[in-house]
Amino acid sequence: METPEAPAAGRTVTLIGKPGCHLCDDAREIVTAVCAETGAAVEEKDIEQDAELYRRYWEQIPVVLVDGAQHDFWRVDPVRLRRALVG
Repeated sequence: METPEAPAAGRTVTLIGKPGCHLCDDAREIVTAVCAETGAAVEEKDIEQDAELYRRYWEQIPVVLVDGAQHDFWRVDPVRLRRALVG
């Protein structure tokens, strides 16, 4: 018996933040939960380890990208993220 594919399989959510950022910690919880529900992959990037990310996003962290496109910053809305992933 085949297992149905998760609705967001093949999608990637990237969380851009930095250590010690409480908003990043909050965003991580939401992103992790929504991706677990939808089947999307999660990756994290630290702006302190990447000069280009730091230049682009340092005033906005945490930043959430969906498939490489900016989706949210500062606060992550789980309903909006879920909608972006599953249509």
